[in-house]
Amino acid sequence: MPGRDQIRQKFRQRFEDANRSIRKIKPQDLRSAMSGRNAAFALGAAVVVILIWVLNTGGNDPDASARRQMGASSPAAIMEEMSKTAMPAEQADPAAPAKKAEPADAQHSALEASVEKTEQEKAERRRAALADRTVQNPNFDESVEVDISTRSVAITSGFSGQRIVVFGAVHNSLQASPQQGLYDVVVVLEGAKSKLISRRKSNVAGLWINTQSVEFESVPSYYTISSTRPIVEISTPRVFDEYGIGFQHIRIEPRAADAAKLGPAELQSFRESIIRLKAGEGLYQRRPTGVEFIGRSLFRTSIDLPANVPIGTVVARTYLFRDAELIAENTAAVELQRQGLEALMHSFAFDYPLLYGMLAVAIAVGAGLAASAVFSRGAH
Repeated sequence: MPGRDQIRQKFRQRFEDANRSIRKIKPQDLRSAMSGRNAAFALGAAVVVILIWVLNTGGNDPDASARRQMGASSPAAIMEEMSKTAMPAEQADPAAPAKKAEPADAQHSALEASVEKTEQEKAERRRAALADRTVQNPNFDESVEVDISTRSVAITSGFSGQRIVVFGAVHNSLQASPQQGLYDVVVVLEGAKSKLISRRKSNVAGLWINTQSVEFESVPSYYTISSTRPIVEISTPRVFDEYGIGFQHIRIEPRAADAAKLGPAELQSFRESIIRLKAGEGLYQRRPTGVEFIGRSLFRTSIDLPANVPIGTVVARTYLFRDAELIAENTAAVELQRQGLEALMHSFAFDYPLLYGMLAVAIAVGAGLAASAVFSRGAH
């Protein structure tokens, strides 16, 4: 086996030979070689490389990737949280007979016991809160105000993600200091909802093909939850299910026809697959300790919008908890809008698709003919 010195010597020799060969090339020979089809092919390849570089500029930014990973849970952690915050059967159906709590539900049972008010009283408070949105829970004097660091995010070809800050204040706060931990805050960022089909592959005669599918009516395009501590320690699954807080309780409803032909376990499997895939794409995120109090009433959380976040309105819903009870909530929104050349090209492509296609073909043909004409000069 040749030694390192021999390999280096061969490499150096080949590099010198290549350098001498390049120096011998004459300008007229280069123009002759780069004429006609060769020129068109070279220019087309260069255009393709430049377009790929421009369009992928935002997705491979290492700093943006590091920001997205800061404090965010992995897809596996999200799936684990879903199993912890699942609503027990006896909580889901109030008419069902009471059963002995399982050990896994001991924490939730303790939180249930700490809330002494009956369900009828809670319903009355909710009705009163709807009548007066300034006070969500009449039995508490606190309310919450919230805002976002920016109300508009420009999406351009160089967009590589952006960090936004959701901040707010608790009015009539009873906390003596941030360390007291009297309140819990949960911030949910949710993108526009759309239909989505979840498919399952099966091995049929050695081939993996789609054999089952379920269409879900309203799937959030983006969903991030940030809280002062893991939500399983904040309140009960019944509250989370009522307000759609947490991945287990997102309102992802299947189409009526699919819900009728499949059992609950199968539907749950399809639902979990959607959440798992979205989490893998970075569109579903969780920050179990992302919200922090910076004063007796002020709080804030930083959330990273990924580079692939869908265009549209992202709604930030903020929930204030005290003693496992939801006592106030507030809402703000941020608009994700295409701007610049990307907005112009997007509007042109969707508003005038035929003209857009004809223009693209004309540009490609014109670029090839122009390159052929330029490089063919002096060939003879």
